[in-house]
Amino acid sequence: MIKSFLITASLSIFLFSSQQIVLVVANDMNSSSAKLECYEGSNRVFQTMRVNLGKNGLGWGVESEAFQKKPDEALKYEGDKKAPAGIFKLTDIFGYSPKGKYALPYLYADTNLICVDDTDANFYNQIIMANGDEKSFEYMRRKDNQYKLGIVVGYNKQARKGRGSCIFIHIQRAPNTPTVGCTSMSEKDIKKILNWLDKKKNPVLVQIPKKSAKEVLQLYPQLKNSKLLK
Repeated sequence: MIKSFLITASLSIFLFSSQQIVLVVANDMNSSSAKLECYEGSNRVFQTMRVNLGKNGLGWGVESEAFQKKPDEALKYEGDKKAPAGIFKLTDIFGYSPKGKYALPYLYADTNLICVDDTDANFYNQIIMANGDEKSFEYMRRKDNQYKLGIVVGYNKQARKGRGSCIFIHIQRAPNTPTVGCTSMSEKDIKKILNWLDKKKNPVLVQIPKKSAKEVLQLYPQLKNSKLLK
């Protein structure tokens, strides 16, 4: 119990001291769209962007301990077509190009790179090279351009069974089109974010319903000028 508490406390300190914040705010837990702002310290670095969320809105993710939840608000589970609400590290960039020059680690999405969504698998919620033993997974190199460029969201890193997997920020299938659980946007907008993110600045995704704005401001007072949190 003590060890678990220390891990949680250390993670919280890391998240709440982030210099780069990707802030996504939806009207409510049922919204399939939202608005996004990027902050470095207290400075907004881009114009507000429009993004798509899960077809069934938001579900509170594993990494949402900092927020109060109403009894009737859904948690995030595998296959629920909800995007996770909470605070998550942004860990890697991926894409179809063999090489990428970014300040986050880059994953080349070749034809053998997969993300495992089988809740019973040893590699649940991990991006690995396919070995033929996986029962359920998602190819990181799709036949469309949705994963041409994307960001790995550090969701459910402890791989809690059934709590959701393979969460990304990626290119939208079409404008105003919800996802099955990720956050999507135009290719033009995602390129801006990819070129801005820097591992040394501990980038995080803060993805919430509007009702949680006050809690976010308590955790990140540098966001006091955000119109999304008013």
